[in-house]
Amino acid sequence: MTESLKTPSNIKPARRRFTGIQTQTLILKSVTTLFLAAGAGIIMIPFLYLLSTSVKDRDQLRQSPPPLIPMAANTVNINGQDEPLYEVTMDGKTSQMALIKFRPAGKAWFVDPANPDQTHELVIADHKELRHVEFHFENYPEALKQMKFNQLLMNTLLVTFLGMAGMLFSCSLVAYGFSRFRAPWLNMLFLLLLSTIMLPSQVRLIPTYVLFNKLGWVDTLMPLIIPQFFANAYDVFLLRQFFMTIPLELDEAAKIDGASPLQTLMYIIIPQARPALVSVAIFHFLYAWNDFYEPLIYLHSPDHWTLAVGLQTFNALYAVNTNYIMAASAVMILPPIILYFFAQKIFTQGVVFTGIKG
Repeated sequence: MTESLKTPSNIKPARRRFTGIQTQTLILKSVTTLFLAAGAGIIMIPFLYLLSTSVKDRDQLRQSPPPLIPMAANTVNINGQDEPLYEVTMDGKTSQMALIKFRPAGKAWFVDPANPDQTHELVIADHKELRHVEFHFENYPEALKQMKFNQLLMNTLLVTFLGMAGMLFSCSLVAYGFSRFRAPWLNMLFLLLLSTIMLPSQVRLIPTYVLFNKLGWVDTLMPLIIPQFFANAYDVFLLRQFFMTIPLELDEAAKIDGASPLQTLMYIIIPQARPALVSVAIFHFLYAWNDFYEPLIYLHSPDHWTLAVGLQTFNALYAVNTNYIMAASAVMILPPIILYFFAQKIFTQGVVFTGIKG
């Protein structure tokens, strides 16, 4: 009985240690969260500036320093001209006056809108310009109209999704062969395939351009679509690593039931590898959607351009209209953001190669 009464007092130090560990863990998680939040905020600054600039007019673009929130000057009509309003203090009274003319030594003529015939020469630095928030969402349809967005979007979607279908088809077959079949020198062949990753695309540019030119594919979408039907090493590697985490017992059970290797791939491997397939599909989407190098080389006619090339040309033609360029850029980056937002869970599962649990 005496020992049982002493037991709670012996447990107290252990509880204190456990509580201390919990407190340290909570503090560490809080600091880590704040640090990541601060980093995310810093990374978001250029994106917020893009969105802010996309809804400004040309007068707002000239403001120095440029405000993050689009602000426009309050104006009043004086003798047929829109003049900016200032908050002016004279004789101890604060009122709103319009600035009509700058003077030397930092001074300017101000006029009371209620009495436009009477002017006052005041130091402009001593008074506050009145501004209000003003968004110009009309920049978006105007920018898309000027850059022929519909045609560029159709070309980009064709290149992206037809290439994605070819990539998934070819890479799944090759990855299935490397992960499930056994043959002499198979690992050496796989290493040879991986070594092609180290070969820069610029090295093979001239031979491939000559080939596509002889086939009559230059200035068409074919050079951007057809090569995707021949498996690339990076996606094959990702899919192979995931396929190898799927138990071989499933293949053997399917073989006993009379399934062919192709049926095993279609009905056993592919359903289990959905996270990996979504991951490589997202990788390909981001690559094809943002690709500028190959479309610039192979596409010469504006009717065949993709969004990346069209946006760059639009930037060169409308360099002064930064608001239009930012509006078009915001529309272009919207699909990848939406895609990743809805597929992020499956994407994360595919990247870490989880395989089957249990």
